[in-house]
Amino acid sequence: MATHLLIVDRRADFKWAKNNLQAVTTRDYITRPDAYRARAQRVINLSRSYTYLGYGYYSSLLAEARGDKIIPSVKTILDLSQKSIYRFALPELDELLRRRMRRLTQRPETSFSLYIFFGYTDDRRFRDLARKTFDLFRCPMLKVQMRLKDDWSIASIQTMDLDDLQPEQEADFEKALEAYTRTGWREPVVKRGNTYSMAILHNPREAMAPSNARALQKFVRAGEGLGMEVEMIEAKDYLRLTEFDALFIRETTALDHHTYRFAKKAEKEGLPVMDDPNSILKCTNKVYLAELLKANGLPAPRTLIIDKSRLALVPQQVDFPIVFKIPDGSFSRGIYKVHNRDELEATAEALFEESDVILAQEYMFTAFDWRVVIVNNEPIVACQYMMAKNHWKAVRHSSIGARPQQGAHRTLLVEETPRDVLDLAIKAAGLIGDGLYGVDIKENDNGLFVMEINDNPNLDAGIEDQGLKDELYRIILRDFIRRIEQSPRRETINRPELIPSVSLPVSDSNLWLSDESLHPEKILTH
Repeated sequence: MATHLLIVDRRADFKWAKNNLQAVTTRDYITRPDAYRARAQRVINLSRSYTYLGYGYYSSLLAEARGDKIIPSVKTILDLSQKSIYRFALPELDELLRRRMRRLTQRPETSFSLYIFFGYTDDRRFRDLARKTFDLFRCPMLKVQMRLKDDWSIASIQTMDLDDLQPEQEADFEKALEAYTRTGWREPVVKRGNTYSMAILHNPREAMAPSNARALQKFVRAGEGLGMEVEMIEAKDYLRLTEFDALFIRETTALDHHTYRFAKKAEKEGLPVMDDPNSILKCTNKVYLAELLKANGLPAPRTLIIDKSRLALVPQQVDFPIVFKIPDGSFSRGIYKVHNRDELEATAEALFEESDVILAQEYMFTAFDWRVVIVNNEPIVACQYMMAKNHWKAVRHSSIGARPQQGAHRTLLVEETPRDVLDLAIKAAGLIGDGLYGVDIKENDNGLFVMEINDNPNLDAGIEDQGLKDELYRIILRDFIRRIEQSPRRETINRPELIPSVSLPVSDSNLWLSDESLHPEKILTH
């Protein structure tokens, strides 16, 4: 039986048939989860592209949701998408490059490229650099561009695909793949890196921010009472982030956005941060959440993950009306209800312009949605959000520029909230982490159903604080203080990637798997 799944766009892309390898297409892996659902599968994503919201991206995203061990992880994909994100690793790699260059009697003139396959390069001079680069960015194929200006440095780190392989490189790729898939996989040991100061990242111009201006000021006043200085910052304050001991993001989060870069930088610097990059990564995408809930057996509406090729099958499996969702909408945006085939085709066509994959979900009518706010795995408040007037969602978006219409609300203390609602919310939030989450639940005659897990839940003065009043803000800040005290600043941070554990004799052919590669320094990481 195959021990590794290799994800490719077409099976013909993979030429290296091995008994321990099974090639599957991106479309099959995404849209036929039951065919590849196994315990702790080892998956190598060799898609032609890892573009955000493309098939390659979703393959890694859903692998993580299913509990598979995947390279590259979505964090690695996002890290390598922009130099501004992977810049954190360049000083160490540049220093390694310069040390190597000083030892060489014959050096390249001004620039050259290093090709790395699973941490291996055929250029013996730079095998230590190849190993270190792979330790930081566990991607099957990488192209590292070096250049000489005032001194040698790394100009770029780029992902490669099978089409990029030159004929003379195929043997090296096969050798590296065979060695990598022969090894065991293990999780890295995490090295963890008191004034009290916290930055709250906000956008005063955001129309539907997760906290209104009054709530932000209540955080400031609550901080004063707890001995914590709370300061509002904006996107322009990125370089000031290290002045603080913690970061609280009160701006709508997205992956291709400065909120994610702030979260990444805070994590790198060892600052407690909510939302942390991992929570943003998982909660932002509804496709991931749908697969995560299914994989863990939590009740949720019937949901299909579809691409264009499977659109015609939707009415056979879900009754009208059907709800379509884009993967990364927020505040009820990007959610559409269709009543017939004509609406289905027209709506789907527009959504497929934005994403290779969308969600088709059964429609559930309820008079209100539950929202349970949880921090550190403890519920702190619950709300009932009523549907907007004459509408099927809690927030109604009309014409561009018009103010969204919101339904009424009812805020409950935890002790006033049904226990089964709280228990389901705690289980759902626990799938993401121990941060601050808002779990949306629908309730009907058939029971309770998890709709979403939000990494950036609303905390508005006059709504979520109706029951707890100012204690709501103190609860959040006390949890930040706990995190600051328990998590001193770290020189390195958690990178939940896959590290090969091997026991091969060291020789010229496998020098790249020697002791240094078995105990890589753990560096920082959606």
